[in-house]
Amino acid sequence: MTKKKENIFDAVLFKRLFKYTKPYNRVLIGVTFSVVTIALLSVSVPYILKEAIDNNIKLGKEEGFLFYILLMVGMLFLETIFQFLFIFYASWLGQSVVKDIRVKLFNHMIKFKMKYYDTSSVGTLITRAVTDMERIADIFSQGLFMISRDLTVMLVICIMMLVASLKLSLIVFVTMPLVIYATKIFQKYMKKAFEDVRTEVSNLNSFVQERVTGMKILQLFTRELTEQKKFKEINERHKKGWLKTIWYNSIFFPIADLLSSITSGLVVYYGGLLVVTKGTVSEGVLFMFIMMVPKLFRPLRQIADKFSSLQMGMVAASRVFKIIDTASQIDDEGTLEAENFKGDIAFKNVHFSYVEEEEVLKGISFNVKAGETVAIVGATGAGKSTIINLLNRFYEINDGTISIDGGDIKQVTLESLRKQIAVVLQDVFLFADTILNNITLNNPEITEDQVRQAAKDIGIDDFIMSLPEGYQYNVKERGVMLSSGQRQLISFLRAYVTNPSILILDEATSSVDSYSEQLIQNATDRITKGRTSIVIAHRLATIQKADKIIVMDAGKIVEQGTHDELLQNENGYYKNLYEVQFLKIEDVA
Repeated sequence: MTKKKENIFDAVLFKRLFKYTKPYNRVLIGVTFSVVTIALLSVSVPYILKEAIDNNIKLGKEEGFLFYILLMVGMLFLETIFQFLFIFYASWLGQSVVKDIRVKLFNHMIKFKMKYYDTSSVGTLITRAVTDMERIADIFSQGLFMISRDLTVMLVICIMMLVASLKLSLIVFVTMPLVIYATKIFQKYMKKAFEDVRTEVSNLNSFVQERVTGMKILQLFTRELTEQKKFKEINERHKKGWLKTIWYNSIFFPIADLLSSITSGLVVYYGGLLVVTKGTVSEGVLFMFIMMVPKLFRPLRQIADKFSSLQMGMVAASRVFKIIDTASQIDDEGTLEAENFKGDIAFKNVHFSYVEEEEVLKGISFNVKAGETVAIVGATGAGKSTIINLLNRFYEINDGTISIDGGDIKQVTLESLRKQIAVVLQDVFLFADTILNNITLNNPEITEDQVRQAAKDIGIDDFIMSLPEGYQYNVKERGVMLSSGQRQLISFLRAYVTNPSILILDEATSSVDSYSEQLIQNATDRITKGRTSIVIAHRLATIQKADKIIVMDAGKIVEQGTHDELLQNENGYYKNLYEVQFLKIEDVA
């Protein structure tokens, strides 16, 4: 089986990328006009010099000589202005296009299923959204338009050469195929090299991001030397990837310069013979060719250089569009807007698996009446948190139905569904922002006065006001300026201020001190009153007042009832958990 030939330039990908320039058509037209103007101005100076030599210097004629000099200065000045406009607006266009693509990418990513993030590297996604985007900008600022300009300059120079002297033009054109061939080989190998570089950059970003995030674990288990060794290996592969591109550059550019010098030497030799012996070429034409040979070969050399930027940008664009093309969103086909749920929840024969053929929930069914507080308990891995994920539609169920107030949750829009459900997670995530913004999540409908009143209601206003800047205190990345208990209180308040129809507490008191736990317990009693609430807990002491307790084991519901009812079952799963957790603690005391 023959290997499919790999295209050096992906026209389909480029066409797709170019669609993003449509909102900026005026700038695109202006840049294109500058390309043509620069090409014409770049050959004007050699031509004016030719005229000055033939009409003045050769004849020893002073009249009109100053005009040629001033004309050359004027052309150089105009070329400088158009070069400035070209470079500025080409870069501006690139950044504008990248801004639009980055917004589209981010909007797409925030709608992905949780399953996508379960299997994707955070470092790789950051690379796509940040580093790769800059490479795409280079397509316009360093690649496409630069190549277009250089090709246009080369075309105009070739035409002028052919018009001025066919013989000298043939000498120049003899060496050009060698440079073009070398350029083609260079482009082929550079594309592969840049793909390798982008891969290693992603690996490096992923490694560093994960280790910085988990630095406490590395230091606690004294894994610094091991991670240093791994980092050196990854960094070495990254270096080798870049060295490969440097190696190709170090071969190609000296060859291109050598061929340019040889061509100039041949033009001087043969052109000089034509001037001296046959007189078929004027001194002005010879000087014009001497000036234009570097102008012809330099763009060809630069095209290869700029093509590297273009290739790297195309590789980056391919990776970014791959994410944009990823269909990993929850189907949001619901038409009902949930303004306020009563809170009746029903799971009917629900099956679910994170990994195919490995069921986490095995046909569970239960009902929660409006206003009830229902606790779900069980060993780790029993499927408790999975129920919460499914209720919020972070994942799609394999079979069965989940309904609220008698209607399938799939009939409700995702946004309105999640607005009516507030969740307090065990692992609290806080942004590097103020306490106020972490509570409201920048929701303009929630005022600071409302937040303060809510904090007073659950008894944590004093704690917040004791901080240096109160509600404007910046908790830094992931809330490192607060203790785990304090972070949990902020998370609790974040859920409370949204006034949800359904409240979910997922291990909300598992990592807090006794004081914070008491605050949360008091707040829980307050806000769960008259509101449908689901509490997931390992610590059974926190859920004894629940209206109903659902006991899970290995993805199945094994018991249901109140605390007292479940304790009546002599061989019950719940009673065993209670005795292990609670009675032994009393014995120790």
